[in-house]
Amino acid sequence: MPFLNRLPLTAEFRAGARAGFRAFLPQSIGLIPWGMVTGVAMVGSGLTPIEAMGMNVLVFSGTAQLGTLPLIAAGAPLWLIIATALALNLRFLIFSAGIAGNFQQLRMPARWGVGYLLVDGVFAICLEPMRRNPDPQWRLGHYLAPSLWAWAVWQLCALTGILFAGAIPGSWSLEFMATIALLALLLPMAGTRPMLVAALTGGAVAVALHGLPLRLGLLVAMVAGILSGFAAERQHSPVAGS
Repeated sequence: MPFLNRLPLTAEFRAGARAGFRAFLPQSIGLIPWGMVTGVAMVGSGLTPIEAMGMNVLVFSGTAQLGTLPLIAAGAPLWLIIATALALNLRFLIFSAGIAGNFQQLRMPARWGVGYLLVDGVFAICLEPMRRNPDPQWRLGHYLAPSLWAWAVWQLCALTGILFAGAIPGSWSLEFMATIALLALLLPMAGTRPMLVAALTGGAVAVALHGLPLRLGLLVAMVAGILSGFAAERQHSPVAGS
């Protein structure tokens, strides 16, 4: 990450970094099992250790990695794998819009680096403190410290899973690890009506279109789930002025 060489290590930057790291540290514990599961799942889906680690560094998104592994294992075309990963990561467009104003002083390469490091937990922890503090150096430190920590923990835990996956017997059917991990991610989020509607719609469409070539049914199911979730949210939310 070359942009790190030009970090302004001012007192304000260091203060923000300490605050951000302390706030995110308890949440980062959850990265340990998910990183290891993702590493095991990548190898179980047929990737070599080098390919798995390369995917882990380049993609750096557990949801996209786990969501595309079944397509990779099935030999789906590259365009479908990329489209699926992009659809799974649409939420980062909203996240990016929410934090972009904090990094206007950075040059484009640095902003690309900041975007690459963006993860759900850091966004949730850092957004409000960054909005309240007017100092740009404090905001940058508050974001980068937990982001770099999350990146390092994820890479290390995924590498651990990749290295130990070869010691697990093939009869354990590691190819199902990605599906199990995605279900574990889905269940806590299905507690609200829009998320439940999106999950049920996407699942039903995926089953109904299972026979489509190139597993296009999965892509259609994702679009149907997203649209139904938005529709349920609009119907559930009170109309302004009513």
